[in-house]
Amino acid sequence: MPLDLEQIEAGLTTRKVGRSIIHEMVCDSTMNIARSEAQDGASHGTVVLAEEQTSGRGRFGRSWTSPPETNLYLTLIVRPPLERLRSLTMIAPLAVCQAAEDVVNLNARIKWPNDVLVGERKLAGILVETEVSGQDVRFALIGIGLNVNLDVDRAPEIAQIATSLMRESGRRVSREETLAALLNRLEELYESPAAAIVEAWRSRLETLGRHVKLSLGDNVYEGVAEDVDDVGSLVLRRPDGSTMTFEAGEVSLRDPGGA
Repeated sequence: MPLDLEQIEAGLTTRKVGRSIIHEMVCDSTMNIARSEAQDGASHGTVVLAEEQTSGRGRFGRSWTSPPETNLYLTLIVRPPLERLRSLTMIAPLAVCQAAEDVVNLNARIKWPNDVLVGERKLAGILVETEVSGQDVRFALIGIGLNVNLDVDRAPEIAQIATSLMRESGRRVSREETLAALLNRLEELYESPAAAIVEAWRSRLETLGRHVKLSLGDNVYEGVAEDVDDVGSLVLRRPDGSTMTFEAGEVSLRDPGGA
């Protein structure tokens, strides 16, 4: 059944986020529609929402499984000042974690920089794209794919790596309640002080203290994920004791046991 927009609106406590919703039954990607809407002047807080995506995508161009009327596929249009851009990659996964806790009391964690996990399984993916002209941010797009009622056993291509709110809670979950909780958390965090966002995000990072492998272009670096700095970059302690700092947009983080 398609999302009930009136029920979503009834659950909102926001001033701007989600007060304008563009609802599509099927689209290639909510990011593509949101970009066009933002270029045409869509207001801060506008949400593009789809029941199904035919070409949903994540970071590094990876595809995102998007079956119809099952999960949440959305892109939020925001118009932040330049100094807030870095925080968007922290706000989005943190809002997903908090919404999951609000709705099903689930303790989700974050794999640096912004994958949302339960155990080793992926609950949500985040994609942030921006359009900047000089020192002016024209807009930023926060894309979120959140598995709500996905039966992962019926999706063999992701059955070993994905999870959903339904799988973790043992019951079907209201997509309307989940979306309202997510939008409420997004606005709350967007309006929070930067230092508070960093600290809350850091406290959810499951990556810290672990041996990780980072690929940057053709180069691969291994070591212990020691910390993150105030803008969300990862500090890697290498075997020789030296440290390197990686920006979220630069690298792909992999299991050191993998290829």
